[in-house]
Amino acid sequence: MGRNEQAGAGKLPDCKHTAPNPGIVQLTVAPRVNHRIRFSPLNGKNQSLIMPQAAVEKIRELEQVGSRIDGVLIYGPGDPLAEIELPLETVRLIRQQYPDLPISIRTLGIGGLQHADKLGKAGVTEVEVLVDAVEPAVMEKIYAWVRPGFKTLKLSEATATLAREQSHAIQAFQDAGLKIRIVSTLYPMVNDDQFELLAKKMAELGADEMVLHPYAPEIEADISLPEPSPELMATVVGKIANILPAIEGRPAVIETAGCNEAANNLPKPKEDRPNIAVVSSNGMEVDLHLGQAPQLLIYGPREDGLKCLLECRPAPQPGEGKERWDILAGTIPDCFALLAASAGDRPRRILDRHGINVLITHDNIEGSVDLLYGGERKKGCGKKA
Repeated sequence: MGRNEQAGAGKLPDCKHTAPNPGIVQLTVAPRVNHRIRFSPLNGKNQSLIMPQAAVEKIRELEQVGSRIDGVLIYGPGDPLAEIELPLETVRLIRQQYPDLPISIRTLGIGGLQHADKLGKAGVTEVEVLVDAVEPAVMEKIYAWVRPGFKTLKLSEATATLAREQSHAIQAFQDAGLKIRIVSTLYPMVNDDQFELLAKKMAELGADEMVLHPYAPEIEADISLPEPSPELMATVVGKIANILPAIEGRPAVIETAGCNEAANNLPKPKEDRPNIAVVSSNGMEVDLHLGQAPQLLIYGPREDGLKCLLECRPAPQPGEGKERWDILAGTIPDCFALLAASAGDRPRRILDRHGINVLITHDNIEGSVDLLYGGERKKGCGKKA
């Protein structure tokens, strides 16, 4: 997959998403992006941040419809180690309900030394480390930018830091008892002569295996390379396999699917939570920050099954203090989702714990509500304020 995702905030899909590997549930609970590849589009993939409870609910829903679940991968829209609180909370929740389910994280490795023990204790079983080179000079040809912390560094400084961080992280992951898979992309004429050196270094540090993906051009990227030939891939994988167990993966860019498949990843109504709460200033568009909403518009099925505006409910005001979002959750116990133009991290986390998914959109209410109900079009519903 392209590695330049911009962190979303529980957004509704715009018909573009990355298809998951069969049997592996990808959970995008990592909020902060810490790097961009030169050969990826500037605007990145449309991945949406989900909250921990919603991530566990996604696994449960897949299980209920009989989907194959071989494990989960925590990655996206950013790097799990860049802000580790949400990924760790997700791992703990999964481990409570699925004690034997394999849990992997995919990371650039920055922060691995500090967080390896936390990952192991929480219940992570495997770590996939994204390593495309071991020499900083080669890394500079691959990365547009790398942000080891919150401060932007010169690329030469950032790649030197990345090289050190990856070495320390892999050793720390091994010490924590985690299986380590190195995931690399072959960029022709950039790093195709690096992989014997890379494999030797990774083996010395304690990596267990390696997956090599072929680079694939992305349509909106400013810089494109030729695709590596099957012969080149086979040759490089063969050289790696003399050092580490190695396989050839799929192209780094996976074809996107349409809106119907994207909609399948959205939260769904439940018997005890059939409705949707919306914040809006005009009853037509989702255009308010959650914290500014004086009221909540409640949409849901009428007795005849049509999805319409059912009622308005007052929203708790800022003066309610720290309990404001718990009070809000108690106001909409019949809602499985809440639509807002924006929302802070604290309310999203609290509402998630109450089983309410906060989704960010700037679309019209009718289209957004229809999408959450499986794309059904409303008929005969008058607009109410």
